[in-house]
Amino acid sequence: MKHLKVLILLLIGIAFLQAFPGKIVKQFASPGSFPTGLTFDGKYLWLADYKSDSLYQIDLKTQKVIHRIPSPGFWPMGLAWDGKYLWNADKQQKKIFQIDPADGAVLNVLDSPSDDPQGLTWDGKTLWIGDARKNRILSLDMSDGTAVKRYNGPARRVNGLTFDGRYLWASDRLRNEIYMIDPQNGEIILIVDAPAAYPRGLAFDGKYLWNVDYQTDSLYQLVRKDNERYRLKDKRHARITLTHEVKVYGSGQLKNLDVYLVIPENLPQQKILSAEFTPSSAKKIYDQWRQPMALFNYQNIAANADVVSQMVIEAEISAIDYFIFPDEVGNLEDIPKKIREQYTKNGSKYKLDDPYIQNLAKKIIGDETRPYWMARKIFDYVRNRLEYKLEGGWNAAPVVLQRGTGSCSEYTFSFIALARAAGLPARYVGAIVVRGDDASLDDVFHRWPEIYLPNYGWIPIDPQGGDKPVPRDRAMNIGHLSNRFLITTHSGGDSEYLGWYYNYNQRYQCDPKLQINIETFAEWQPLDGKK
Repeated sequence: MKHLKVLILLLIGIAFLQAFPGKIVKQFASPGSFPTGLTFDGKYLWLADYKSDSLYQIDLKTQKVIHRIPSPGFWPMGLAWDGKYLWNADKQQKKIFQIDPADGAVLNVLDSPSDDPQGLTWDGKTLWIGDARKNRILSLDMSDGTAVKRYNGPARRVNGLTFDGRYLWASDRLRNEIYMIDPQNGEIILIVDAPAAYPRGLAFDGKYLWNVDYQTDSLYQLVRKDNERYRLKDKRHARITLTHEVKVYGSGQLKNLDVYLVIPENLPQQKILSAEFTPSSAKKIYDQWRQPMALFNYQNIAANADVVSQMVIEAEISAIDYFIFPDEVGNLEDIPKKIREQYTKNGSKYKLDDPYIQNLAKKIIGDETRPYWMARKIFDYVRNRLEYKLEGGWNAAPVVLQRGTGSCSEYTFSFIALARAAGLPARYVGAIVVRGDDASLDDVFHRWPEIYLPNYGWIPIDPQGGDKPVPRDRAMNIGHLSNRFLITTHSGGDSEYLGWYYNYNQRYQCDPKLQINIETFAEWQPLDGKK
């Protein structure tokens, strides 16, 4: 019995340590079957219910209704608490009512700036309202209810709002997600999964988030913040075969051929189960970035021959969501000296000594000194400045930024150049990508940058992937990766073996009249369900 108790306590401790933003702590039934708005008055939750036209005060310890007042209108939606009084947005009347929580008396009325007011919250000075139909978040002038600030909604609808003392949180029932938003600029910082399929009202009790779900008629207590830096989900089990094929035509010999296939390593989101090489004589080497690769060497290859080099990887790859709180990111001075020196160096694709790059970086950053927001500013500039277009070749950052178009590699070089010019360490990663179906072929591949954030480490940030009109889709390319990527390459720049390539490279010497054709592609084979 004693050992059983120890085991139970250990399991509880492990579960607690694995808490992450959005994780469900507690769930219980809503007192009404059409719940909408939610708020916290410092001690109790208040819930608005559309069907019963009621506002319920709920004791969190007993999960029971201790007080009930009528809603001021017939379609109560968002609820907020200003420290003394309730506020309730009504969709039918398009009004926002200030209410005495004791008896439901209406004390003040504001015209709603939205025809579809749903989310409502108080930030200590003013109300914020979510316009579901037009997908906007607005802060209000409390004298007449007009908008003072206006931001686009995170995704498709704003169904719930709350304020945690620093950040806004919004729910979206069409995406089934909850977003943490900086009220100073409207930028989405965190994206977490909603606890159920129809998240509406949100509240913050000083430690936990609360969400009421319209479909399950349940209240959920959620972790707002814990020590977890990331969360893994949606594990994919696959075999990935990278094939490098050299076809030799003409007359003469291919005297020497070196083929380099980059070997993927274990990462938080990917576990390499096995790696096999054909021919098996491949030699493992490292470049100056400590990047492992398989070297295949061939000599005296006659014309009309095919030379095939292969790497077969079996891996488990998960989606990863990093939970970055900007106020917990350290300063530039907190970055380890070795990383700062190694990953702020110049390179032929970066051209840090070009006055254009230096001046542009200063213009973008301005007086910002916080690494997280420095990276966001550069991310926004690059995605706004560039249009995805394959021009052929990989031009250096100054050329790409002045031209205004680029490939994923050129977006990457541009971002890294500006980040390094601003003193922010940056590098790139290369990956093999699932293209559509789980069983697919990739011959395009993908590259994106990573930034080093003190107290967090290396974080993915992809301005080309984030070149999207919807805020949520942009934010999904900062600190988020899907399970579609087998990352092979981590590099700061030019490599003695890879050059500026990633995934693979080749070098050869041949007779003058020999023609060389090179093909490289990767095949994905799903192994989900395999024991």
